[in-house]
Amino acid sequence: MKKLLSLIAIAAFGLTTAFAQTPATAPAKTKMVAKKEVKTTTAPVKAGAKQEAKKVETKTTTTAAKVKADGTPDMRFKENKTKAVTKVAGPTKKDGTADMRYKANKEAAKKN
Repeated sequence: MKKLLSLIAIAAFGLTTAFAQTPATAPAKTKMVAKKEVKTTTAPVKAGAKQEAKKVETKTTTTAAKVKADGTPDMRFKENKTKAVTKVAGPTKKDGTADMRYKANKEAAKKN
């Protein structure tokens, strides 16, 4: 009996580890990225002339896509929220949703 129970336990353990989910690979991260473009210009050196100083122009650009470590947008930030707020036609419940006991809210739901 003990051998049978231990065999069942080993089989159950083997099946659970075989069907365990593998971690999903995260897509390319689009965190705040700063790009720098550096341009340098120099004049040709003439005999007996002083060398001009180098001009350095820097441009920085950033992207505003704030994401979590797994690559999904972080919904704590305003720019990642796309949910539109709609005005309720009639009375509302305490949580702000339409109270469907009233006719005005039922008609508004039918129109949408």
